[in-house]
Amino acid sequence: MPQIIDGKLISTQIKDELKEQVAAMKAEGVSICLAVIQVGNDPASSVYVNNKKKACAYIGIDSLSYELPEETTQEELIDLIKELNDRKDVNGILVQLPVPKHIDEDAIIRAIDPMKDVDGFHPQSVGALCIGQPGFVSCTPAGIIQLLKRSGIEIAGKECVVIGRSNIVGKPMSLLLLRENGTVTVTHSRTKDLQEVTKRADILIVAIGKPKMITKEYVKEGAVVIDVGIHRNEENKLCGDVDYDDVAPICSAITPVPGGVGPMTIAMLMNNCVESAVLNR
Repeated sequence: MPQIIDGKLISTQIKDELKEQVAAMKAEGVSICLAVIQVGNDPASSVYVNNKKKACAYIGIDSLSYELPEETTQEELIDLIKELNDRKDVNGILVQLPVPKHIDEDAIIRAIDPMKDVDGFHPQSVGALCIGQPGFVSCTPAGIIQLLKRSGIEIAGKECVVIGRSNIVGKPMSLLLLRENGTVTVTHSRTKDLQEVTKRADILIVAIGKPKMITKEYVKEGAVVIDVGIHRNEENKLCGDVDYDDVAPICSAITPVPGGVGPMTIAMLMNNCVESAVLNR
């Protein structure tokens, strides 16, 4: 039986550690505040925003919520971001993506002060990660590193394969694995002989966006498999990019969906908010 990596448990441990840190900071008169902006009422985005507010409440972080109508202009949104950039009482700014089509996502990400970029998406944050400088790291990849470390899985010297090259997961994930001294290969939709490449992996990170695409034919016996995907199947049940029932018997460790990577993203967002307050003291 593989080790099932429990993201719910590990994320709760991280949130409890942060809760203590926030209480200690409050005792010194330092409060922490996250501003969350949502444009339009996409149901999935509303769920994520709600979960972020709940996590803030649990840890003791103040949250400001801006629910803007779908027709909000890019200029109005950037004006709000600038106002929050200037506010001393706001430590982190998060614009829930995706934004409506008439708004340029890249312009919005660039408008956020890098010192308040708790999502880790600003080009300055990404550049800092590339050259090993301190900066905010995209929450999902940062969460995966914590999952591995807190599960006792060694990264240094391991053959690590990432499936997917997105700016939010694939690219920062590969850089973080390099930082931990992993030997990293990034694969994607154009990779030839994908199964051959993935079967070399001691640690396989799957962020391809296709339900149950990765079967045991892609996985080396004894590998660690981290599934970033989240989808609903024909029965409306959640599943990942990995065919869990097919792959689990040959793994040494695997993340379930749900309850694996998902909870870690919000835990690391909270961690970035606390870090922002520490940096800006």
